[in-house]
Amino acid sequence: MKTTSLDGTWELLPVADFRSQYPEEGWLEMEIPSHWQQHEDLQTHAGKVVYRKSFSFRRARGKRYRLRLNGVFYRSTVYLNDRRLGANEGYFFPQEYEVTGILRGKNTLLVEVDCPDEEDKARKTMITGVFSHWDALDPETNPGGIWLPVEIVRSGEVYVKHSRLSVTELSEDSAARIACRVVLEAQASTSVKLRISLTPHNFEGDGQVFHKEVELSPGSNVVEVPLVVEEPHLWWTHDQGFPHLYRMSVEVTTAGSKTPSDKVEFNYGLRTFEMRGWIAYLNGRRLFIKGNNYGPGDTRIATMNRERYHRDLELARDANMNMLRLHAHVEHPAFYEAADELGMLIWQDFPLQWSYSKEVLPEALRQLELMVNHLYNHPAVAIWCMHNEPGIQPESENGRRRWIARTLFSLLFYNWNRDQMDKQLKRRAEELDQTRFVVRSSGEWRVPLLRKGTDSHLYYGWYRRQDAAKKLEGLAKRLPFVTEFGAQSFPNYESSIRFMSSQLSQMDWADLEKRHSLQREIMDSWLDLDSFTDLRDVIEASQEYQIAMNRAYIDSLRHSKYQPTGGVLAFSFHDPNPAIQWSVVDYWRVPKRSYYHMQRAFHPQYVFTLLDRPAFAVGEEIAVPVYVVNDSPQGYEEVSVAAEVFDADGRRTTSASFSASLAADSEAQLVRLLRLRFAEPGERKLRLSLKYGDQVFENEYPLLIAAS
Repeated sequence: MKTTSLDGTWELLPVADFRSQYPEEGWLEMEIPSHWQQHEDLQTHAGKVVYRKSFSFRRARGKRYRLRLNGVFYRSTVYLNDRRLGANEGYFFPQEYEVTGILRGKNTLLVEVDCPDEEDKARKTMITGVFSHWDALDPETNPGGIWLPVEIVRSGEVYVKHSRLSVTELSEDSAARIACRVVLEAQASTSVKLRISLTPHNFEGDGQVFHKEVELSPGSNVVEVPLVVEEPHLWWTHDQGFPHLYRMSVEVTTAGSKTPSDKVEFNYGLRTFEMRGWIAYLNGRRLFIKGNNYGPGDTRIATMNRERYHRDLELARDANMNMLRLHAHVEHPAFYEAADELGMLIWQDFPLQWSYSKEVLPEALRQLELMVNHLYNHPAVAIWCMHNEPGIQPESENGRRRWIARTLFSLLFYNWNRDQMDKQLKRRAEELDQTRFVVRSSGEWRVPLLRKGTDSHLYYGWYRRQDAAKKLEGLAKRLPFVTEFGAQSFPNYESSIRFMSSQLSQMDWADLEKRHSLQREIMDSWLDLDSFTDLRDVIEASQEYQIAMNRAYIDSLRHSKYQPTGGVLAFSFHDPNPAIQWSVVDYWRVPKRSYYHMQRAFHPQYVFTLLDRPAFAVGEEIAVPVYVVNDSPQGYEEVSVAAEVFDADGRRTTSASFSASLAADSEAQLVRLLRLRFAEPGERKLRLSLKYGDQVFENEYPLLIAAS
């Protein structure tokens, strides 16, 4: 397969309406791929833009040519040399058009692109997920534009339209069996030879080649080829093994020809994944899921690239995460390639966020199939989710009470998005892909006698005014899988002053709320921002509160590991634009202190405690349970556990040590119940340490002793 890039400088014309002819004056120039709001004259534009590209081209005899637009936000109509090729809706998948008979020496490509701001957020029709409606993106941005490469693809008379691989049988001790489905597009009836090869991509080993001869009819032809891979190297998450990848090549050659008519290549990993009662099994091995929500890599997603994604995924890997949830959007293709290579599982949301019009269903079903086909061969993609929080309603103009009533009715009783559309989407996804777990809708409440819940979104300590640690004490044992929790915090000082005043007295709080995600009223209820006089103190207090919230959730859920909790995904990993939000990594990819605390809380070999409150009285007996848990596939016959208490001056006042065993992938176990009592008020620090093999992990907790 040979491609000719049409990227580079294009002409742009913002218009009120599309028409048969456009004036020659008023065109702007811009590099593609990009978003039109990146142009200095279109920074606030939403709606319609016409793109135009003139180019020279030389056709080769006997070859077929297709125009491929890999990604356009959102609706588009394409013309080549005044010939209408077709129209498309949807931003994240390629659209292709046969142009063999249309290409000339001099060509003009024109693309009409429409990406409006939908005003009625309760009845959205654009399947753009968080890009159109989210409280963690700047609401004044619009993603419109040609955001992925445009190219002309050359082939012979037969080309590979699509290929899908599905592992049907897998064992490292024997062979792996793969069902390979190839769709070939033929210009006319012909005989072809299909050559499929798997070659080690990131490891040493032998490759294998498979052949099949096929008779094709004009149009699309589905060819099934069973593959048996001897001595397979499996794809594992980074914390369970190595993410072995094969380079997959599908080559088709027509009868009598010595050169291939077409060839496609991609990376592929041999793995199985299933969920049993919300507990994950990778290649048959039980796996505790730990991770975070990943919003768009950047509000301007066209600016993301392989290097930036590798940096993000390395940060997630180094924080002991093994899964990222692609929150209500589909990412740049480079993200999935990087996730495959670094061994990071992906929970993939379909781009539906909150409420939609009923008329969106047919288009949603169409785009769902395109998403499944588009991402099917990525071993990192393990879970499909059809919709994020379909019961959440947009803020009502008629007052908060009405909004609360509408939302509660939607969450508890009936919501068309969840109860009609999402059911059909889930059923269709399961038909299209029988190898992955499908979630109907994320954050769905359990309602006794009416419906089961799905994964949980918990915001005790943020939206809900209960103390998170106290609430989780009785709740965690009923949470099979949690995919959202957290609290907002300011970025580090150097990052904060890049988009806000360094002086609190001059802070534009309205702008921070409008453009940078700050939920001041809620943060005030926990921190009282007016009580601070220095921005550095606000940053420290907000991050400290975020650390406490994240730890409360993670510790409680690790305590209930497999009883019944199968996974914990925090909200959220990073900022897509400069912001004050739930992230642990800011827009410039500077980790907050909360990142390092989450890194520790997700450590595979972990020692921790659960305290029922943050402060205790002088003379009160304090019960301090000491737990250990192991997420690693390696067990330890004996580990050493120590507990120490230090006063405010750093003097050790209490110590105890004991031993325990730590099985591979163990559930949390109580190794000792300490009972402490303090005669004087003041701040104390509890340090727990776990020695396993030649490694030592330490964990610290504050203890506040108040005068009685």
